[in-house]
Amino acid sequence: MPCLRKFIFHIRTKVELRHLTHYASNEDIQRTFTNIGYQQVCCVLNYIVGNVICHIFSLPFAFDYLGYIGNIFPPIDFSRVKELDVHDKIPFEHEYFIRIARFFPLLKELSVINFESQSQTRDNLVSNNDELYPTVEYPNLISLSFQCSHVDYVEQFLNERKTHLPHLTKLMVDYKKLRIVTKNFTRNATRRNCAQVKQLTIDKTIVHTKEFYNYFPLLLFCFCYD
Repeated sequence: MPCLRKFIFHIRTKVELRHLTHYASNEDIQRTFTNIGYQQVCCVLNYIVGNVICHIFSLPFAFDYLGYIGNIFPPIDFSRVKELDVHDKIPFEHEYFIRIARFFPLLKELSVINFESQSQTRDNLVSNNDELYPTVEYPNLISLSFQCSHVDYVEQFLNERKTHLPHLTKLMVDYKKLRIVTKNFTRNATRRNCAQVKQLTIDKTIVHTKEFYNYFPLLLFCFCYD
């Protein structure tokens, strides 16, 4: 391709760790591209559940979707990303979501996949203090999924003292975890972030209470993903 002047790319691969005979670092992978003339390149590795997911992409990042990044990602501009999936075997702490809000400022859809409890949530239960950390602002986020998440992440996002979600309209969550976090739809600290939800997807079909409908006053659709 002699006329090609610019190559914009994002390559994601998934390899089982047991099949690897050589572990390459981020720098090793980036070097394979810089050695052939691609200077503005970034690599992100995420080790999860017996696999390694490798992202290699040109800079600046030019795509609206990024999937399966973990706790470690580069401090670069991801302002084009509208949809993001985060997945790790190490807990996502509050500071992680501060970084997500900072480097993904126009994020609209977020899926959290993590079965590990947050350490600061345990600390807060001991101290009974929800104000140990600054509130994270997601002014553009409209969709959240906790289908494969520990209950701590439902708490992280629905508690307005931890996260502000002024435009959240779609929520996917395990019903039991939703009841726990909202204290059977009576807790004021989680009421505001639920108030704009119009589409709720839960894991079971049930008859909802009056408190439930008061908690989701704008709800139009309630689906079951089980």
